[in-house]
Amino acid sequence: MTKKIGIVMDPIETITPYKDSTLALMLAAQKSGAELYYMVSDDLYIQDGHAYAAMGPLKVSDNLEKYYDLGETLYCKPLTDLDIVLMRKDPPVDKRFLHTCAMLEQAVRDGVRVINNPTMLITNNEKLYATQFPEFCPPTLITSCNELLRGFRDKHEKIIIKPLDSMGGDGVFMVTKDDVNFDVIWEMHTQRGTYPVVAQKFIAAIDKGDKRIIIIDGEPFGHVLVRTPKDGSIRGNMAAGGSTHVAPLSPREHEIATAVGKSLKENDIIFAGIDVIGDYLIEINITSPTGLRQISKECGVDVAALIMQKILEI
Repeated sequence: MTKKIGIVMDPIETITPYKDSTLALMLAAQKSGAELYYMVSDDLYIQDGHAYAAMGPLKVSDNLEKYYDLGETLYCKPLTDLDIVLMRKDPPVDKRFLHTCAMLEQAVRDGVRVINNPTMLITNNEKLYATQFPEFCPPTLITSCNELLRGFRDKHEKIIIKPLDSMGGDGVFMVTKDDVNFDVIWEMHTQRGTYPVVAQKFIAAIDKGDKRIIIIDGEPFGHVLVRTPKDGSIRGNMAAGGSTHVAPLSPREHEIATAVGKSLKENDIIFAGIDVIGDYLIEINITSPTGLRQISKECGVDVAALIMQKILEI
């Protein structure tokens, strides 16, 4: 029987197709014979206690010039008309993101399989989730307190400060012990002590790359995407201009990914991407992980197809 798969994502015309993991997943789903239905957050609604959406039939192609064909007719249907919904809206994890997850929670209660589980997206912040594995993390502090952050900086001499709810390297600062901008960074990121941030000891191994490890239903894929910062930068993120290559999973990376993968599986997170610098776990990305197209291109395995195969088996 043909599977009907809905995709909740950012506006499809805004993606960068050659490196977009959501497009890779849609291509894999379509190749499997599934019908695709496209939605953005504002298309979702709840009526009389059930989840609905204005959804459009979608066809995709691996063509950079014309990578999607969206039907002109929108169908207002209960989400129970679909077999699976993929939640692929990018951060920031703001009120709009959380409201989208809340509507998808109703779809789950209605009996729809939503991937990744929207309750887990709400309760497991990507930066905070990693702190459940202190044995793998660098020294880390999450606080809005100026004095605590200042003491952490003085102890470790060079630290990274970043927001809790963003992505792609946005808002990442390196702060040294004598940095005159410390108070400005604290004011901006914490809104003068009203919102917590993440501080971590600076890991010098960033010059060898920030490694994205793909985890599928609890199991790490055997190759990692290594994102190396451009000259003069500390951010390896592709969105921040980092260069990339693919490398085999190291024993340490496998140890970290296996431990995290067990937790992900218990939390019904089918597809995640964890970030490792040197020997340290930095983040656990579960909202809208990326890197599939780059890894697939270099290692010759369609990673998106492996994920869709797993999703369709469940």
